[in-house]
Amino acid sequence: MDIESIVLASRNEHKIEELRATLAPLGIELKSTYDFPELEEVEEDADTLEGNALKKARYVHNQTGLPALSDDTGLEVDALNGRPGVFSARYAGENASYQDNVDKLLDELADIPMERRGAQFRTVAAFVTDGDSYTFEGVCRGVIISEERGSGGFGYDPVFLPAAYTETFAELEPTIKNKISHRGKAIQKFYDWIENKKQK
Repeated sequence: MDIESIVLASRNEHKIEELRATLAPLGIELKSTYDFPELEEVEEDADTLEGNALKKARYVHNQTGLPALSDDTGLEVDALNGRPGVFSARYAGENASYQDNVDKLLDELADIPMERRGAQFRTVAAFVTDGDSYTFEGVCRGVIISEERGSGGFGYDPVFLPAAYTETFAELEPTIKNKISHRGKAIQKFYDWIENKKQK
């Protein structure tokens, strides 16, 4: 598989930054939707992370003619029966800010003891090229702490404490976070797959 460039199907600058950092060693030109201002925003209305990721990647691939990589991520909290899940980005409403979503989550977990605050971030990455679609999943387990810590990262990072670590995603060095995170694991699977294809 000879791939010279990939379009990162996202307008989330934090996410694009993480993807570029992980995929840079591939030596493939990494574009983003910012390079194609004519692209419309894709409504993430699928009922699964996989559905949303595939929808975005297919749209960008069809519009640009280039291979496209997209992902969708959900925070799945055990005590909330897997919520917010696919609705993580708009948990507190359609135009909710990161802070709005975190505030709602902490409010819902206010009476839940720490031993029952287990959660996982789950990412499904989708790669679409020449009519073919591939998906890669990454999961990171942890707990939701009761108050925000750290100024790095984005979204729910300040309240997510990954298993076996004493620092939240928002406190960890980006290189460490990218290695252990849900997105990092999904994109690493994609990276390994691309490397394997390049060698054939």
